[in-house]
Amino acid sequence: MAWKVVSRLLKLSSLPVVSALVYSFPDCTTVPLRSSAVCDTSLTPLQRAKSLIEQFTVDELISNTVNLSPGVPRLGIPAYQWWSEALKHGVALSPGVTFAQTGNFSFATSFPQPIVLGATFDDELIKSIAAIISTEARAFNNFGRAGLDFFTPNINPFKDPRWGRGQETPGEDPFRISRYVFNLIQGLQGGINPRPYIKVVADCKHYAAYDLENWMGNSRMSFDALVTNQDLSEYYLLPFQSCVRDAKVASVMCSYNSVNGVPSCANSYLLQTILRDNWGFNDEDGQWVTSDCDAVDNIFSTHHFTSTFPEAVADALKAGTDIDCGNAYSLHLPDAFNQSLITRSDLERALTRQYTSLVRLGYFDPPEQQPYRQLDWSNVNTPEAQRLAYQAALEGIVLLKNDGVLPLSQRIKRLALIGPWANATTQMQGNYQGIAPFLISPFLGGVNAGYDVEFALGATISGTSTAGFAEALTTARSADAIIFAGGIDETVEREGLDRVTIDWPSSQLELISRLGELGKPLIVLQFGAGQIDGTQLKHNKTVNALLWGGYPGQSAGTALFDILTGKATPSGRLPTTQYPADYVNQVPMTDMTLRPASANPGRTYIWYQGAPVFEFGFGLHYTTFNLSWQEVPAATYSISTLVRQGQGGNLDLLPFDTFTVTVRNDGELTSDYVAMLYIRGDGGPEPRPNKQLISYERVRGIQPSRSGTASLAVNLGSVARADEMGNLWIFPGTYELAVDTSPVLLSHQIQLMGDPAQITFFPQEAASK
Repeated sequence: MAWKVVSRLLKLSSLPVVSALVYSFPDCTTVPLRSSAVCDTSLTPLQRAKSLIEQFTVDELISNTVNLSPGVPRLGIPAYQWWSEALKHGVALSPGVTFAQTGNFSFATSFPQPIVLGATFDDELIKSIAAIISTEARAFNNFGRAGLDFFTPNINPFKDPRWGRGQETPGEDPFRISRYVFNLIQGLQGGINPRPYIKVVADCKHYAAYDLENWMGNSRMSFDALVTNQDLSEYYLLPFQSCVRDAKVASVMCSYNSVNGVPSCANSYLLQTILRDNWGFNDEDGQWVTSDCDAVDNIFSTHHFTSTFPEAVADALKAGTDIDCGNAYSLHLPDAFNQSLITRSDLERALTRQYTSLVRLGYFDPPEQQPYRQLDWSNVNTPEAQRLAYQAALEGIVLLKNDGVLPLSQRIKRLALIGPWANATTQMQGNYQGIAPFLISPFLGGVNAGYDVEFALGATISGTSTAGFAEALTTARSADAIIFAGGIDETVEREGLDRVTIDWPSSQLELISRLGELGKPLIVLQFGAGQIDGTQLKHNKTVNALLWGGYPGQSAGTALFDILTGKATPSGRLPTTQYPADYVNQVPMTDMTLRPASANPGRTYIWYQGAPVFEFGFGLHYTTFNLSWQEVPAATYSISTLVRQGQGGNLDLLPFDTFTVTVRNDGELTSDYVAMLYIRGDGGPEPRPNKQLISYERVRGIQPSRSGTASLAVNLGSVARADEMGNLWIFPGTYELAVDTSPVLLSHQIQLMGDPAQITFFPQEAASK
């Protein structure tokens, strides 16, 4: 959404937001709705919505195409705000959400940011957290404090470490994001295409190829993302396919940028050919498209795609953008209608989609018949919600380095906690946050863990000042151990702001070096979503341990110290690649290509040709694991036999095989283990991927000298590759299956035999006339 709006919201991060709209429900027990077909529960949601929309005048149709819809009072339809937020980590500050000043509904559970949830590789946890968020959202809605539609999740792959909004995503890998969103949507909406009611409407954003804010004069409001069908198919659109086709999300948000010359919100190839015709986004289920906020305006004002505003809004509406988050529709659709650029049926189609979705949400039905309408304040921040917020932070923290100093010795009593994150509170939430019930800072986490803790700021997120060094060093000298909490935060990475460097802040590195000279145990905590070059810390022997924590939410301090003390053990895996700092000089953010080329070292762990500082999927433990195949996998697979399994449907979802791994804990501490299965091989055209993640599973609580089992199911789509047109093929060749990374703990070679087989057909854009 528009940065000029969001920046104002984020400045209110510690204060309740007062909404101009108090939500109410239509009343089907009184006139004028009492005899209306929209209240007839024997009809389908689409029939009910159509019967209502047919009664709107053209002016009423147009006025209700924007996010703050005035409704139609004469028909008993109240005003409605379509823009509420709950960016996967809790009901959030937004125009559609009102937090009370005190008491009931003055806060909501604040889970870790999606980048941390991505590091958990725990699908069951994601679904459970989403269910909590939608429960709290419904409770807020029942008391007029939120809508029923939430602009979440952000599932654009975090391809470039400079992107300011990477914190909102689960990471860089399209397979991981696809599994993440498949589970998240089920938790938010109450299942896959649930009946009779959707819990809340989720919204997969930003469609499509959006991962640039404002970099070196290139603005998202006018950027044209030039993307091949090959890259669209296997990377940029894969999470959206999972969200729409497989999880049946109820809405999608088109993005600010253009894709191959056409603004996303006016792009009929994206919004009709792919979204509706190919993935089955449909009117029967009331699935609708909203623009990002002001993106319809941008079609004319910044992309200059049309000659006039009426042409811009007409292009957007006819392409399939049903709701304008903004006011371009209300301002310019009247002229578009008068100029015969749109018809009444175009307007009715958009409004019918919206109101079909409201019918499916139970908007018109008696509350006593709906379990979601019974939720109230007692369902917010429950003990289970608090437990999940803590568990998510715990599972998402990644141990990057440890020379044996962790877990902390019981002899350590006095800690120096230093750095710009050492006493962080709201800082731990990241963006699109709500009002948290509590925020446990690293400092408070140390105090609660029983340590004598002294705090000193020492250094700032950015800048080169050394003014705080003296106090920090004095504090550190009197401690038994030093914990430096630093990295980056929203002052340098956020919506509207990309980075130009990925170095560790220089003053922080200098202070860490000075602290290391004191000869005391030194642990560094790295926060923030975008990875920063940790080469110096990795190789500096005076830095005994290094952990990544992202934006870990309300229980961060407790989770951190439970890991530092060994009360819990680390098991998170990096959801993105940590590149050397010079990466930013090797490829511009505007280059959307993935494969390596003369002016591109390759994007993500799949294609990057250099040596990462820490690679995607990296994560250490306090214990050691020994892996073995529970049953040795087959050596050969017949392509024709694999493909013949399919009787219609989506061949990419057909099973390839399930690989069962025994995970033995040979250490002394109980720990989870995330088994990650990769594939690489010589099949298909060059260049070929370094490797690709094709399955994962978190095995919980493996005790010392005991074993757990990881069942790694793989489908055909995961072992396929896209041709230049975007079609997926199974190619013959020799492939290696490998579990874990740096180092590989278990591997197996397989042969795919036979002729290449096409398993999907990527829709092609019609040639321009």
